[in-house]
Amino acid sequence: MSVGGSGSPRADLGAEADAPDAAWTGDAWSEMVLVGRVARPHGLKGEVVVHTETDFVEQRFRPGQRLWAGTPASRRALTIRAARVHGGRVLVAFEGFPRIEEAEGLVGLELRVPERDVMPLAPGVVYQHQLVGCQVDAVDGPVIGRVVRVEDGGAVRLVVATDVGEVLVPFAADICVEVNVAERRIRVVLPEGLLELNAPAPPRRRRASRP
Repeated sequence: MSVGGSGSPRADLGAEADAPDAAWTGDAWSEMVLVGRVARPHGLKGEVVVHTETDFVEQRFRPGQRLWAGTPASRRALTIRAARVHGGRVLVAFEGFPRIEEAEGLVGLELRVPERDVMPLAPGVVYQHQLVGCQVDAVDGPVIGRVVRVEDGGAVRLVVATDVGEVLVPFAADICVEVNVAERRIRVVLPEGLLELNAPAPPRRRRASRP
C-alpha cells in the first residue's frame, strides 16, 4: 500500500502496512482524532513541517510516539524518530523516512490517533471533536438542531444545523449551560433573536406589468 503527496514522488509505505499485527487498528478513519497535517519537507534529512491540531504538542510529538498517517483510503502507522520546534514550527522525523526524497511522499497527509489514545482532560473540559454530532436543546424544551462542526477563531463557536439553516452558537458558559458529551447533548440558553438572524429571507415581491 502506498500514498503520495500532491506533486511529489510516491512514497512506498512498505509491507508493514499490510501486516496483520501492524496494520489498521479497526478504527474508522473518520472517528479517529486529527492531531496534525504534514505541510512540507524541511531540510535533507527526512524532517517535515507539521501543522499541529492539538493543545498537547510536546506530549503528542515526541520520539517513540506512534501516529496514523494517510487518508480514508490509505493509511499506516508511523513512529516518530525525532521532533523539535524551530522558528515556531513543529519539525518531525519519522522512522523509515531518512531523506527528503522519502519525506516528500508524506506531504498532505493527515496525522491521527484513535479516540482512546487522546490525552486526558480536566473535569468539565471537552475536546472540540466531541461536540460534533451533539443534539442541541433549549433549556425550555424544544430541540434546536445538531452540531455539524466547530469553529475556533479565538472564540469557539458551534455550527448548529437547524430547520432554518446553520446557526452559530457561542460556546460560552452562560449560553451552553449543560454539556454532556456522553449522552451527545448540549442544553443552551440562546440570546434573543439568534435563530431569526439565520432564517432565510422572504422572497421579494415584484410588480408584474403587461407590455
